[in-house]
Amino acid sequence: MRPIAHSKLTMNTSILATLSAISLLALAGCNKAESPAKVDSDVAEATRSAIENDTHAEAKAASVEADTRNDVAAAEKKADATNADASADADVTRAEGVNQVTLERCEGLSGDLQRTCKDEANAALDIAKANAKAMKASHQ
Repeated sequence: MRPIAHSKLTMNTSILATLSAISLLALAGCNKAESPAKVDSDVAEATRSAIENDTHAEAKAASVEADTRNDVAAAEKKADATNADASADADVTRAEGVNQVTLERCEGLSGDLQRTCKDEANAALDIAKANAKAMKASHQ
């Protein structure tokens, strides 16, 4: 049985020696200097590639910046419209309150005076609602 073990050891050593020789030859080739023309060509290619990558990156940054400006403008427009709507709604609520108070005061009058008072109060409310509607429409 010993000869088989010795044979295995010799075989493993032989494989290891062969792999080592191949590795040494490969490493020796790695340190070989390239010709000046090849180096110049490689440098030119790397420079071209770097410039191209920079150009693409700058274009993408400019595109993102433009998109961001558009998003901000759209958000500001939406915020302005929301504020205008809220202001218009507040104006209508205020006018409705004034209308209710005025209508109650009109109850103290009689006949044509009462009817005229109520008509004027309701007309003022209608004008406030029309103004609010116009304000909302102008911000859409």
